[in-house]
Order: sequence, then structure tokens, then C-alpha cells
Amino acid sequence: MAILEVEHICKSFNRTEILKDISFTLEKGQVLSIIGSSGSGKTTLLRCLNFLEQPDRGVIRVGGETLFDSEDSSTQTESAIRKKRLHFGMVFQSFNLFPQYTALENVMLARELLAKEQPDYKSRKKEIFEEIRTQAEGLLEQMGLSNRKSNYPHQLSGGQCQRVAIARALALSPDILCFDEPTSALDPELTGEVLKVIRELVDKKTTMLIVTHEMSFARDVANQVIFMDDGCILEQGDPAQVFLHPREERTKQFLSSYTQ
Repeated sequence: MAILEVEHICKSFNRTEILKDISFTLEKGQVLSIIGSSGSGKTTLLRCLNFLEQPDRGVIRVGGETLFDSEDSSTQTESAIRKKRLHFGMVFQSFNLFPQYTALENVMLARELLAKEQPDYKSRKKEIFEEIRTQAEGLLEQMGLSNRKSNYPHQLSGGQCQRVAIARALALSPDILCFDEPTSALDPELTGEVLKVIRELVDKKTTMLIVTHEMSFARDVANQVIFMDDGCILEQGDPAQVFLHPREERTKQFLSSYTQ
């Protein structure tokens, strides 16, 4: 069964259609790469999945659970938004780290906030804090940043900041890890170190949805590729089909711009 089911998602801003009837599925342990030109709706789609934006129409399910249904008002309450976001770990192109916190504190923060809502938090505060700290240190070690855990974002390179952001997204053990152009703010050398981390997550069968302009990376790591154009899914298939034998002329034009 698919871990993620997206059905007929539509979204408009000021009467301008940004997403037009978007439907796809994602299997557990697989990688879906979304490609397309700027303005095609890729980032808006991720923001709808993470409930940073609410779709105007459609259905979103994770693990068979309906998180959003435009025909069911009970799935649209503000109180449920934070709970829904726990299914998705979001890595933004601009890092979005808190500058006043160290790398370790940035990774720990979300779990600490959730822990405070546990009924036994006051009686187990020290124990819970140590559990969260140990997990965060392990994630930073996984990212190759053990020696940077006490550094603040301004003391880190762009690649290091993005690796901290990945560790933070993993801290809540989301069902799906989402990347929105994770290398667009990085120079080529730093791009390589971030893509290496993502490839390691692929090897661990992490379920991922990656919006990217790194065509060779999308081709090499994805199980499924979606090409978006003007708010629509114009083409969808495995990497060999989309990159080597695209059916749509617009897909061919887009891909040719990366090979010229």
C-alpha cells in the first residue's frame, strides 16, 4: 500500500491557479523526484503536503489515514495542523535554522516542545531531555557534524547548515522526508556534501519526496519522477522513461535545457 496518496489537489492564490488537479502516490521506502521550471507549482505542492498552505480541493492520505479532505471539514481544523505536520519532515532551501540556537539545540527543539505536552513531562523532565539530546547528537553524528554541535548557524557553512536542517527534519521520525531545492542556495562544493547525505538516506530506504533542479541526481536516486509544468503533472514515470524517453514535447524541451 502507498504511504502517501494525493488525489486531485488544487490551489489558487488571488484567482490564479497554482496547482491544477494534482494526483500521485508514493510507496514506503521509495524516492519521488519532482522536476520542472520555476513557477510550475513544485514548492506550493510541498507546502500543501506539509500544511503550510491549505489546498482548495482534494485529498491527502498518509498510511491510509486521511489527513485532509476538502469535502470533510473535520480534517481542516487549526488544532490538527501541527499533528498533521508530524508525518512530514521538511527541509527548506534556505535552511530556516533559528540563529539564536546552536546546531544541537536546533535539532532538539521540536522534540522538546512536543515533550512538554506529555502528561509525565514534569516528573521525567531530566530523563526526557537526555533522551532527546542523545538522539540529536546521534543525528548530527550521522550528518558528520559531531564537532559542530555547539556552533551557531552563522558559524557554519551553507552545507553544514543544510545538514543540520536535515537532522532536524529527521528528529521527529517522519513518515516522509520532503526536500525543497535543498542545494539551490549552495555552491558546487557544498552541493556535493549535501547530496552525499541524501544518497545515504536513500540507501537506508528513507521515504523521500525531493523537489530539485539537480537532474542527474533526480535520475540516479528516484524510483519515480514527476515533471510539473504550469501547475499540472505533465509527465510521470520511472527515471528511464522520463529522462530517456519523454512522451511530452514540453518535457523534452525542459530536459534539453540541462544538456545543452
